[in-house]
This record gives sequence, structure tokens and C-alpha cells, in this order.
Amino acid sequence: MDTSAFPDGGPAQDAAPADFPPVPADTKDWTWVLERPCPECGFVPGDVTPDQVGAAVRAAVPRYVAVLGRADVRTRPDATTWSPLEYAAHVRDVFSIFDVRLQSMVEGDDPLFANWDQDATAVEQDYAHQDPAVVARELEIAGDQVAGRFDALTPDRWERPGRRSNGSVFTVRTLGQYFLHDVVHHLHDVRAG
Repeated sequence: MDTSAFPDGGPAQDAAPADFPPVPADTKDWTWVLERPCPECGFVPGDVTPDQVGAAVRAAVPRYVAVLGRADVRTRPDATTWSPLEYAAHVRDVFSIFDVRLQSMVEGDDPLFANWDQDATAVEQDYAHQDPAVVARELEIAGDQVAGRFDALTPDRWERPGRRSNGSVFTVRTLGQYFLHDVVHHLHDVRAG
């Protein structure tokens, strides 16, 4: 990890509020991004094939690491929006969750994914108070892992199916598109340059 983003070798420390109330849950079903570009971040999922996902993840990771070195890393823009630290911790966990989901699709037959409540996880793991330097390192490791799993895919695996607990059906191709939108969209959310 390049620690130059962290003054004196550690993360930027701003005054973190003593209490971070939970951000309201995101109840939207974001699978619509598989059908059309996202108007907020501009991501066009239909343009992505599974063999492009690994490189895109590797390109995103340093941008998140840079965000984690910012002085405002713990600052929420408003009461209903995560701080950059919380978004980065979420993306770290997204990397791990989708790594498991992709593995289950490649190794199993039409697996049903375990349910994951991202909002409950943010509260239970106390994203708001995690150490930005630790999150940066964990994000790099998890990003490299999921990128490698996408890199290893052969085209004959791209249409293998899997299902989310709410009934949403994915193929390896659409899972990669959906996953990458999350990664790109949150770079937009944290105003990563």
C-alpha cells in the first residue's frame, strides 16, 4: 500500500463525531442498472464483459485508498449519507461478498446467494469508527482477490447462473456488471478524483 496518502504514515485524522447514527437503509433494487446507464454516475453496464472487471477493480482501488487518506474521511455530507470511510468499508465488503458469489456460480449449479444486509453490516461492524489505514489495506487485499477471480474466468463460464435471495437472477456476465456498477457508483459518491 502506498502510505503517502496518509500524513506521518497514518490516516488523516479529522474530528470524528462521538456518535454516528445509522444512515437510513437503501431499499432500492439497483438491478435496473443492468438495463440502462446509471444517471447518477454515468456507468453503462452493457458495455462491460467479465474479462474487463478485474482491470476495472484494480484501477478503482488506488482511488479508494486516496480517499481514505483525506482529512474529511469521517465526515458525512448529511445525516442520510455515509462518510467516505463508510463507503470504502462497504466497498471492501462488496469485494468479498461478490468474490464468494462469483466462486459459487463458477463451482456450483445455479446457486442461491446467502442474504447480505449491507446496512446492518455497516452498523454491526461500525464502519464509521474503523481505522482508514486498515480499511485501505483490507480493501486492496479484497480487491485483488475478486479481480483475480474475474481474471480467471473463461468465456464458457460467462452465462452460468446464480440467484439472489429476493429472486433476482444473474449470470456471471450480469453479476460482473452489477458488481462493477457498485464500485464505480461509490467512487462517484465519495467524489474520488
